[in-house]
This record gives sequence, C-alpha cells and structure tokens, in this order.
Amino acid sequence: MSTTTPPLPVQGSQQDNPAAAQDHPRTVMLMLNIGHALDHLFLLIFATAVGAIALDFGLERWEDLMPYGVGAFFLFGLGSMPSGRLGDLWGRRQMMLVFFFGLAIAAFLTAMAQNPWQLAAGLTLIGAFASIYHPVGIPMLVQRASRPGAVIGINGLAGNLGVAGAALLTGFLVQWLGWRSAFIVPGLVSLACGVVFALVCEPQGVAPGRSRKPPQIVLPRRQLARALLVMTAAAITGSLLFNFTTNGNTQLLTERFDGLVNDPALIGLLLAIVYTLASLSQIVVGRLIDRMPLKPLYLSLVLAQVPWLVLAALTTGWWLFVALVGVMVCIFGCIPFTDAMIVKYVDDSVRSRVAGMRLAVSLGVSSLAVWLLGPVVKASSFTSLFLAMAGISICTAAIVLLLPPDAAPPHT
Repeated sequence: MSTTTPPLPVQGSQQDNPAAAQDHPRTVMLMLNIGHALDHLFLLIFATAVGAIALDFGLERWEDLMPYGVGAFFLFGLGSMPSGRLGDLWGRRQMMLVFFFGLAIAAFLTAMAQNPWQLAAGLTLIGAFASIYHPVGIPMLVQRASRPGAVIGINGLAGNLGVAGAALLTGFLVQWLGWRSAFIVPGLVSLACGVVFALVCEPQGVAPGRSRKPPQIVLPRRQLARALLVMTAAAITGSLLFNFTTNGNTQLLTERFDGLVNDPALIGLLLAIVYTLASLSQIVVGRLIDRMPLKPLYLSLVLAQVPWLVLAALTTGWWLFVALVGVMVCIFGCIPFTDAMIVKYVDDSVRSRVAGMRLAVSLGVSSLAVWLLGPVVKASSFTSLFLAMAGISICTAAIVLLLPPDAAPPHT
C-alpha cells in the first residue's frame, strides 16, 4: 500500500448542486470571514475584561474569576459535534444564521450578569453558539475553493484579527463605558451580520450530507484513521497553547510591563499589535500549504515555537513584547494546518461532522487551559506556565512526525 497522500484537492460540488456552479460571491466569503473574527472575539472578551469584572463583583484577584469562564470553552468544543452534524444534514447556511443571531442573544444576556455564576451561564451560552463556526463556516468556505490553502490562510487571518479586536476593542470599551458594553457592542455587530448574511447568501441547495454524488476523496481506512488521530492530537496541544496565551496575555503584559505601561487601553493596543502581526503569518502559511508538502512545513513551525516560548518566559518589558510577537506568529501560523488536513483527508459530504468530532475532543480537553490558567499563575508564575508551553510544543512536534509523508502539491 502506498503511503503517498494526495495534494490538497480542488473542492467541488457542481455535479450535484446548481448553487455550486461557481465560487461563493465575495460578499458571502466576506461575511464568513467576519464570522470567524466574531467567533474568536466573543470568546476572548471575558479574558480581556476579567480584571474589571472581578472588581465589579467584589473579588480581590482576577485569578479567582477565571475558572468561571471554562464553560464557554468547554461548550465551544463539545458543541462542535452536534453543530457539525446539523451543518452536514440540515444545511450550513441555516447553521450560520443560528450562529450570528445566537451569539448576539448570548452576549446581551451575559452583559446583564450580576454575579459570577450568572456570568458563567452567559459565557457558556456564548461558547455553545460559538461552537458552530469552525465545523460549519470553514467547510462552507472551502467547499468550492480551487486553492483551499490560500482561502484557509485568509480565513485564519480574519479569525485572529478577531483575537486582536478582542484585546483592542474590549480594552477601550471597558475603560470608556464599562465591561458590560464590551459584550453589548459586539452583540449588536453580530446581530447586524446575521441580517446581512441572510440577505446576501442564497439557499445552498441539498445539504452536503444528503448529497448523492460520489465521494471526491477516498483514502484507505488505516491511512485515514492515522491522519484523524494525528490531527486530533495535534489540535489538542495546539489549542492548549492558543487558550493559555490568548486568555493570559493581557494579565501577562500587565504584570511584566508594570512601571512601563499601566493603562488598560494601551495594554490592549499592544496586544492588538501583537495579534495583528501574528495573524499575517496565516496568509503566508496558507499559500505555502498550496505549494509545499504539509508535514515538514507544519513540523518546522511547531519547533519554532520552543525558543520563543522560553524567551517569553524569562524576559520583561519590551523584550517580552518582542518574544510575544514571535510566540504568537508561530502559534497562529500553525492554525491553518488543522483545517488543511481536514480538506486534504476528508470528503466534503462528511467534513462538518468529522471537523465537529475533532473539535469536540480537542477543544473540550483544551478548555482545561482556561480553568487552570488562574490557579497555575497564582500558585507559581507566568514563567512556569510559558516553560510548560514549550514542553507542549515539543509534544506537538512528536505528534506531527506521525503524519504520513505526502507529495508536494503542484505549483500553480
């Protein structure tokens, strides 16, 4: 049996669905990318505003409030499984409408919280609706893409600009209008996006999982199982790093910049700069995925995380800022690989379900990072946390080595 795997395939559903006779209109692609930005923005509002919320609720330390946010990330992972199933069997357009409108409602309810448990309930609801995007929005976006790597890269950029937006927008809203506005304003944006998406995205025809066309991607069972195992394990370790950093970076900069920068809005601006610079790596990586073998490219970027994490663990002030840029460039740059593996190994008819199952496991496990973040930092330090993350990166590299070798996609 050959161990060579095919290049990223040209996606198509034209044979079975008249709506798929051409790529999605640019307005639809734009709204799907904005959806990715909102998805990550909503999940990180709490981490950015946690200091102000803890003060409002009468808690002495922000670390004591962090565990109340774990429900959002747990549901973000667990909800991916039913979301993916509904995307394949009911329809991706319909699920994206639930995503936009559901996030808006959940944000408004969270803004009304009067104590930590009410806040936890609202955040958990946000996580449930946020779980829709990755198993539904991304498969919908790449469903017709001739160059999926580039499409995934741009989509990844959009998602991580949402991370930057959470740092910047939340910081300013908390300072000017209070922490509740940090949920209300994005909620209004999501509501407007739902209306626009309903108008610009036409019905998509038969749901992918009910299509009668023959599968476009068929791999030997052992090879498929191996690829799914690797992508799930790598996604777990990658999501741990993503959650530890994006949920802890605000407090890290606040602690390590003490005496240099004490303005929460300026801290948010610095983080927005870090995330924006890091997000650009996804466009580069997305284009490289279309042109180079996936395995060595992925492995190189994972290994590059280690020295940057060690440097961030040991520095303060502006050197920390430089190290954090390097850390986030490498972490964000690894994100497109998971979606690229889904496109590479899984047929579109079941792609949302497979993505949902993978996300349910990886994000469910990595949600522990949100619960552990406050207690770990309180008990030890950010230094210990970042050194531990360097160890996680080494584990990820060992997992990526298990991927089957692949041929380089043809240069186009």
